[in-house]
Amino acid sequence: MNNQQVAKYYALLGEALEDKYLEPDMDEDIDDMSIHLGTLLSGHTVLELGCGTGFWTEVVAESAQSVVAVDINASLVDIARERGMPEGKVTFRVADALDLPEDIGNEVGKITAVLVSFLWSHLNKKEQEGLLATLKKRLGKDVLLVLLDDSFVEGFSETIAKTDADGTTYEILTLPSGERFEVPKSYQSDSALRKRLGNVAKDIRIERVEFFWILTCKLK
Repeated sequence: MNNQQVAKYYALLGEALEDKYLEPDMDEDIDDMSIHLGTLLSGHTVLELGCGTGFWTEVVAESAQSVVAVDINASLVDIARERGMPEGKVTFRVADALDLPEDIGNEVGKITAVLVSFLWSHLNKKEQEGLLATLKKRLGKDVLLVLLDDSFVEGFSETIAKTDADGTTYEILTLPSGERFEVPKSYQSDSALRKRLGNVAKDIRIERVEFFWILTCKLK
């Protein structure tokens, strides 16, 4: 990942990454997204990018045929491995989503769906375009692509601290230790998402709940 601040922040956050899901008002949205993901990815061989501690990996593994779960942080992958996933369904890999190994997915055969979990919003425009180009090159057309990410919620989400010359927006995130990190974070509108993916994807659909949004499409 080009911005190593993001990777370092989440590595240091560790298990506390899931603390945000303890927000009582988020319960209904988590349930809705879990059901939706389970339906979308049922029977698929899934490549998950940005699996973190495996919160959503565990959701997907319930209905998917199999999952290859990838994260850049070995420490987070170690936490995810301890979740007790369905036997034989999940393979974990430590890798950068922007520089995927050529053999990714070989453990389970042909990948039929990709889930990008809360990673898209941390990528700048060039990185987003690079990720899409890599997926298209490695996986070919008609693969289902699912982007799951945060919606901006007043009073809950961090405020945008700055915007750089390329239009990338940044938040200041603070660890429980008090250490602060400036990381890229975007909250894209439906129109911006459609514009970004329009050249490489078809059948784009976007749904939003209060805390999350989910985009589904097929690579051209």
